[in-house]
Amino acid sequence: MKTFPKLIVCAFFCHLSTIALTPLAYAESTDYSATCEENGDTHIWVSPLNPKPYAAMKVMAVATDGSISDMSIIDSDGKRMPLPSSARGGPPWSLSTVLDNLASGDYRIEARRGGTVLACHPLAVGSRNEQEGPTMGWNLATEAFYAAWIEELFGAPVEENLNFPSLEPVLRNSERNFLYNHLGQNEDRNLPSEPDCADLPYTLRTYFAWKVGLPIGFRTCSRGSANSPPRCGPANVKTEFTHGASSQGSYRNVYGQLTNAVHSGSARTGLDDDATDLYPVPLDRQSLWPGTVFADPYGHVLVLAQWVPQTATRPGILLAVDAQPDNSVTRKRFWEGTFLFADVASAGPGFKAFRPLARSGSGGLRTFSNGELVDNPSYAPFSLEQDRLTPEEFYARMDKLINPKGLKPRQAYDSTLDALVEQVETRVTSVENGESYFRKGAGGVIPMPSGAGIFETIGPWEDFSTPSRDMRLIIAINVLNGLPNKIVRHPELFVLNGDTPQSLKAEIEQYHEQRIQERKIRYIRSDGSSWELSLADILARKHAFEIAYNPNDCAEMRWGAKPGTEEYSTCRRHAPEAQHAKMEQYRPWFRDARRPTR
Repeated sequence: MKTFPKLIVCAFFCHLSTIALTPLAYAESTDYSATCEENGDTHIWVSPLNPKPYAAMKVMAVATDGSISDMSIIDSDGKRMPLPSSARGGPPWSLSTVLDNLASGDYRIEARRGGTVLACHPLAVGSRNEQEGPTMGWNLATEAFYAAWIEELFGAPVEENLNFPSLEPVLRNSERNFLYNHLGQNEDRNLPSEPDCADLPYTLRTYFAWKVGLPIGFRTCSRGSANSPPRCGPANVKTEFTHGASSQGSYRNVYGQLTNAVHSGSARTGLDDDATDLYPVPLDRQSLWPGTVFADPYGHVLVLAQWVPQTATRPGILLAVDAQPDNSVTRKRFWEGTFLFADVASAGPGFKAFRPLARSGSGGLRTFSNGELVDNPSYAPFSLEQDRLTPEEFYARMDKLINPKGLKPRQAYDSTLDALVEQVETRVTSVENGESYFRKGAGGVIPMPSGAGIFETIGPWEDFSTPSRDMRLIIAINVLNGLPNKIVRHPELFVLNGDTPQSLKAEIEQYHEQRIQERKIRYIRSDGSSWELSLADILARKHAFEIAYNPNDCAEMRWGAKPGTEEYSTCRRHAPEAQHAKMEQYRPWFRDARRPTR
C-alpha cells in the first residue's frame, strides 16, 4: 500500500459562512499555468463529489504536522481570493470554509502555511468526478480525513451538553455532517442509523467508507470468558464501495451484515492479538486522533471526538461520544467515571485504532499484523504500553496528557464535578425513556435477566434498564469523593504553588461540601411533575443506586427517593418482589463497583 508523509490536505463538507465569489472579490492575480498537483506531500478532497454550478461546496484542509494558516481559491484567469475559514484540532489540524455561487469552469484551491503552498487541487465545477478512495485505500490521507470528519460531526462548544436521540439526526444534519449527500444521490434520505454502544464506531467507519469509496473489514468474535478475552475469526472484507459511487441499498446490505456480526466483545479483544478489528495504540497525542476507539473491560465503547487544549485559564479536555442501549448518542469528557480501565483476564481494554487493510499476495485484501504496525508511518503505531499500566498509572498518564502543565486543585475538582453532573444529566434522559415506554402502554412487567445477563441482553430490559450506567455512576461518585486524597497520592499532577498536598487536600474537602450543594439536576416524577435534587442528594443516595436500575420501578425509586417522603408520594409502579430479591442478591457488584465475570 502506498504510504504518505506527515502532511495531508483534504477538501470536503463543513458548516461555515457561505462565500459568494464575484469578479470584484478577487484580491490578486496568479499565474494559472503554474503546476497544481497532488503528490506524496499533499492531497485534496472535494465534496460533494460532483459540485454543481451555483451550489454550495464545502472545503477543509487537514494537516498532520502543524496548523494551516490560510486557504484561497483561484479562477481560470489566475485571480486569487482568500477564503475566510475556521480552524480545528491538532493533530490533525484542519481549516474549513464554504464556497457558493461558483459558475461552471475550472478553479484550483490552495492551502498554505506562512506563504508556502501546502496543497493545490484542480476543481472542475459542473464536471463528473470519480471517487479517489479506491485508488488510495486506508492510509494517512484517509485516516486524517476520517479524524477531521469525526471532529466536525460532533463539534460544539465545550460547555454544551451534546445529546441526540440516536445517530440518525447527526448524520442527516447537512451542516454537521460533511459527507451529507456527498454522492449526489439523495442517499441520506430515510437512512436509519440507530447503533448501540458496540455498533457506534463500526457505523461511523462504515458510513465514511461508503461515502469515500473505501473497503471495510470486520470479524465475527466470541464474547470471551472469565479467564480470556474474546477471540475472532477471519476478517470479512467488503469491497462493494470501491467500484464507484454506491447506492444506499449497497450500504444497507454491508451494514446489515456488519451489525449482525459485531457486539460488545468485538472491541474487548486481547491487546496482543493479531486477529482483531482493533489494535492498541500508544498513549500520546500524536496517536490518539478523533475516531480512536476506547474499549472498557466490561463492554462499553466510546469514540474520541475532540481534544480541547489546556490554557492558562481553562483545563484541557478530551471529549468522546458513546451510544446507549436506547440508541441515544451523547458527548462525554474523559475521566475515571466514564472511561473505565481495569486489569482483568476477560478483556483487553484501552484506546485502540481500526486495523488497516493491505493487499495480499493473491491481490485481495487482508488486515495488517501487529508487527507491520509498529513503525509504519501511515498509521497509529501498535503498542502494548497500556498492557503494562495499572489503572492508577493509566489515569495519571492520561491526566498528564490532557493537562501537561498540571491543574490547580480547584480546577481539577471543578472539572471532575462537571463530568459527574454531565453523567447524572444523561441518566435523567435514560430514566425518562423508560417512563415514556410505560406511559405509552407498551406492555406489562419487563422480564429481568439473571446474573451477568442484566448487563448484556436484548429487548426492553436492554433498552430501558441502567445497570451499566449506574455502576459507572457509583464509580464516578467514588472518584469525586476521592479527589482530595489523589492530591496527596499524585502531587505531580497538580499546581501546588508552594502549598503542601495535605493543606490542599483539606481545602478541597471544604470546597467539595460547598459545591455539591450548589449543583442541581431535575427529573420527571411519575405524575409528570419535576423534582429537584442537589448533587449532595445524589452523593448521599449512592447506596440506593445499587438497586435503582430496574425500569419496572417508578422514577422516584430509580432516583433513590425514600418511602413516606413527599418526593416518593407520586410513585405508582413497583418491580415484582422476585426482581427486587435478585437485585439484592446482585447488590455487592455495585457496592464494590466491579462487574461479575461471565
